[in-house]
Amino acid sequence: MTQVFVGIGSNVEPERHIRTAVHLLRERFGAVRVSPVYRNPAVGFDGDDFFNLVAGFGSEAGFEQVHTILEQIEAACGRVRGGPRYAPHTLDIDLLLYGDLVHENAPILPRKDLLRYAFVLKPITDIAPDHRHPLTGRSFAEHWAEFDAASQPLVPVAFTGL
Repeated sequence: MTQVFVGIGSNVEPERHIRTAVHLLRERFGAVRVSPVYRNPAVGFDGDDFFNLVAGFGSEAGFEQVHTILEQIEAACGRVRGGPRYAPHTLDIDLLLYGDLVHENAPILPRKDLLRYAFVLKPITDIAPDHRHPLTGRSFAEHWAEFDAASQPLVPVAFTGL
């Protein structure tokens, strides 16, 4: 079974869309661990704050099949592809890690956002601090300890029902 980590974000009715996403992930993959939810400003455009978290689960499905399922879950929550990348989203599910797979074509794995943004690195550290980044070989806890968290403040969100 391959360990999969995904980033989940929304800034359009985030409570509803995040709950739906986690529910659909559990329907498709079984047990899903979820990090706390964090609120942070939109990146790349002016807009409402995003709510973000990371979910981890095991899967027997292949990489491409997992990616397709994630896109289906986004669509079920009203995500329309083809619009601007930096814009409000009902739901954005990014495949962060699929085991130790390094994939250089879209979707690129490991996702570069893992080490770039607090809203991805902090939540994955919350649920998998000892998990190692496939390229650096270092744990996410080590990466988080060196991250300039003050430059990208996160606000924990009291989020029930996940």
